[in-house]
Amino acid sequence: MSEIDDAKVTSSPLLIEAATVADYERIGQLTVDAYVQAGHFADPQHEYLKFVRQVARRDKYCDILVARKDGHLVASMTLIQAGNEYADIALEGELEIRMLSVDPGVQRTGAGKAMVVAAINFARQLADVHTVSQTTGERWLAARSLYESLGFIHRAERDWVVPNTDIRLVVYSLNLAD
Repeated sequence: MSEIDDAKVTSSPLLIEAATVADYERIGQLTVDAYVQAGHFADPQHEYLKFVRQVARRDKYCDILVARKDGHLVASMTLIQAGNEYADIALEGELEIRMLSVDPGVQRTGAGKAMVVAAINFARQLADVHTVSQTTGERWLAARSLYESLGFIHRAERDWVVPNTDIRLVVYSLNLAD
């Protein structure tokens, strides 16, 4: 989408930029691989994982950022504002991070943190956005620790369970004025 077309963030040795059509297949596979490897889903053909593979459709309605290391796509995320059909939790004035995924081979190297920082910086460029929000799994302690280290606050009143699953998601938000 146009809002990030010119937004490139460099965090050596990562380049964070808008996804291109050529990235779509890799984004879908990377997301599935990251979710399965982390144990979030046992079956790579799970209905939700089929949904996350639909990158071309999602890119028509959302902003998708990718991180490249040495020219290779190693992370991706989708950024969504309230009212968008892809928004799960975004309230008015919020930018929601969804489907943040890091290649299992580069996890714990700072790529996830760089992506979240890029989302925060992107949100600061939007006049009508005052908060960044996201969900993560209740038991996904590494992700929760990362978000808390960046100043995100757990909003327990907004936690929810994914329909037709036993997956409990917790909501975090960061007020950009803080």
